[in-house]
Amino acid sequence: MAMPAAPASNAAVVPTTAPSHDDATAVVLVNLGTPDAPTPRAVRAFLAEFLHDHRVVQLTRWLWCPLLHGVILPLRGPRVAHKYAEIWLPDGSPLAVYTARLAQAMQARLPALRVVHAMRYGRPALAPTLRALRAEGHARALVLPLYPQYSTTTTASVADVLAQVERDGDAAPTTRMIAQYATDPAWIDALADSVRAHWREHGRGETLLFSFHGIPERLVDAGDPYAAQCRDTVAALVRALDLRDNEWRHTYQSRFGRERWLQPATDATLRTLAADGVKRVDVVCPGFPVDCLETLEEISLQNADIFRSAGGERLAYIPCLNDSLAHADALAALAQRELAAWT
Repeated sequence: MAMPAAPASNAAVVPTTAPSHDDATAVVLVNLGTPDAPTPRAVRAFLAEFLHDHRVVQLTRWLWCPLLHGVILPLRGPRVAHKYAEIWLPDGSPLAVYTARLAQAMQARLPALRVVHAMRYGRPALAPTLRALRAEGHARALVLPLYPQYSTTTTASVADVLAQVERDGDAAPTTRMIAQYATDPAWIDALADSVRAHWREHGRGETLLFSFHGIPERLVDAGDPYAAQCRDTVAALVRALDLRDNEWRHTYQSRFGRERWLQPATDATLRTLAADGVKRVDVVCPGFPVDCLETLEEISLQNADIFRSAGGERLAYIPCLNDSLAHADALAALAQRELAAWT
């Protein structure tokens, strides 16, 4: 079945009812989610919700559910819990900590609005967050998924929740969703500045890798615009950083399952670079607004070991924008533009 493509503009409206200007307005940042604790039990609960979403795994339920609960969760739960324990912060999961702090930083820039955060999977859940906002008197909410590049596996799943809340007749605000911001100029500038700042402090590697979370190739073949928007982000960053063709690579990480995913793979590219004599590599992950398991453990630890084992000397991971002032400024400006257009 063909997957729906992204909306033509940056904003998708769910539903289409137009609110008046004097309605109390909220902005909701939505991230993917994270376990409550770095324990096998908490990780299994999180993965069960995440991997049950048909947007994430598109197998028939009668086949997938027994496999998920009988094999995958018992095996992956302890292993993934150990990985989370390696990166856990004193205040909690990095994704949860930085997402909350980013919402707070945006709140300081948008004092006339209510800015909160929610998770697509785990807590705080999106639907209850919307209902709570309506109970507080907020008649409309601008929903900003923290997925710069649109994908049916991520952004569309947030839209599913908004549509379900509307179908259920829940007392929730009227919502408008920003579908993507893959080439937003202020966001691109903030990313480019973060790379330059890293180079000034730590020196510059021979190659800069732009590593994005992968998705199955069949989804792109069916119309998912994610890969094209990743390429657009890379092209904008290459221009902003004035990189030559031999100074950068665009790759995909976090493959899951046996089918073919987007190529080239980050780990395979690192092995190739090391075999070609490259000693120092920098990696930035422009698809991840805040640091999480896929950046702090998979890239900074796992892939750094892969690169060194293949003959490289140093993989330097460039952190996500997280709750930086430049990140909050860029997303606050994006929210203001979308709210101005919502008339």
